Amino acid sequence: MADSKVGVTSPIKMFFVYVALIIMACVMLVPFVWMISSSLKLEKDVFAFPIQWIPEDPQWSNYQVIWEKVPLLTGFFNTTKLTVCTTILQLVTSSFAAYAFAKLEFKGRDTIFMMYVLTIAIPWQVYMVPQFIMMTNVGLTDSHLGIILMHAFTATGVFLMRQFFMGVPTELLEAARIDGLSEYGIWAKLMLPLSKPAIATLCITSFTFEWNDFMGPLIYLSTTNKKTIQLMLRMFNTQYSSNYAQIMAAATVALIPVLILFVFLQRYFVEGIATSGIKG
Repeated sequence: MADSKVGVTSPIKMFFVYVALIIMACVMLVPFVWMISSSLKLEKDVFAFPIQWIPEDPQWSNYQVIWEKVPLLTGFFNTTKLTVCTTILQLVTSSFAAYAFAKLEFKGRDTIFMMYVLTIAIPWQVYMVPQFIMMTNVGLTDSHLGIILMHAFTATGVFLMRQFFMGVPTELLEAARIDGLSEYGIWAKLMLPLSKPAIATLCITSFTFEWNDFMGPLIYLSTTNKKTIQLMLRMFNTQYSSNYAQIMAAATVALIPVLILFVFLQRYFVEGIATSGIKG
């Protein structure tokens, strides 16, 4: 009798859980839907009430005009350059450090790892000024190289990759060493192919952060042809603050690369989040 009750109530509970999750997802998507809808309207219709979610006469010209008013294409190129270079460097450095912390034995390993991970709790605003002074002294302000080097390492990425590497059996690595594979070979031919979910998770988080980064480029970049898409959006908002329809069109265009990346890697992303929380 008890088993039958569990079998009856469990699907009902799951039904309400899924309904609640769907409602929450819809609520979170409302601002994005409004942004896309507003990007296809005339300026006078953006704040009209009640909201017309599907415009009767979509203004696709908004997406053409924004490229002519500010150099958005230059911003896209600069942001893509910074994001791709930084994401690749973070993947390499994080996986290297994570492999050492997870599978190599050396004195003070756990202490060093704990101290490194604790840096996550330090806000960037705390060391923003001394970091700027240091970058100025070495002549890396107003340059893409300076931003790339500052963001080449991430304690969050090391923690994520280490948690995943801890789940790889040590016996598998010992067998590879017996076969004559070096530590670099184990990292490249064994650990990386087995850690696709963790790599996808780190790739999405790093890419999203770098693509949407505003404060870093704002502080370090002053030349117009070096500015990122976020700074171009700020320039557009400053010059055309009254035209919210075109501002929403520019914001929608800036969001597309992140959405495309997530669509392709979402399966690995979900798997990586789940496994990183239970391994180690």
